[in-house]
Amino acid sequence: MTAVDPATPTGAVPLPTIRPMDDTDLDRVLALERAIYPEPWSESIFRDELAMPGRAYLVAEVDGVVVAFAGLMVVEEDGHITTVTVDPDWRRRRLATRLMTALVELALVGGARHLTLEVRASNRSAQRLYSRFGLAPVGMRKGYYGDENALIMWATDIDRPPYRARLDAIVADVEARRG
Repeated sequence: MTAVDPATPTGAVPLPTIRPMDDTDLDRVLALERAIYPEPWSESIFRDELAMPGRAYLVAEVDGVVVAFAGLMVVEEDGHITTVTVDPDWRRRRLATRLMTALVELALVGGARHLTLEVRASNRSAQRLYSRFGLAPVGMRKGYYGDENALIMWATDIDRPPYRARLDAIVADVEARRG
């Protein structure tokens, strides 16, 4: 799927650039959506989200090609992760972790004290990632994905020193494993 070679000749993974998503990214973002999700978001949904206040969407790109993206909506004290998507050829390279870290930082800047998201009940790898960020299961949304239930996960008090220590440890771990 990707136009970028997943590894350099030496086997080292190039460091992604994480930046705000803009309209020029939508063709690639929509291609990833269609390739990964049975009910992908439309271009109009993404355009609406990009234009809404309290929303932040990021892309991770390598050599100018978007290989992952993620989104956040902040409403009052709650940061809601709307999506974290990584090109299958680029998974297991800590791109989702990098994007999650950036989203949490944006949530904090936006005044969030808590973090929430929905995740497919069957998506254990995503659940492990979110657990690392302190999100814990609190409920289920039946039929949320049409064909599957969603696990609702929350992290509270992300604006407190213990959560800051957790986030700093995640960043340090990602940086230590970079090479």
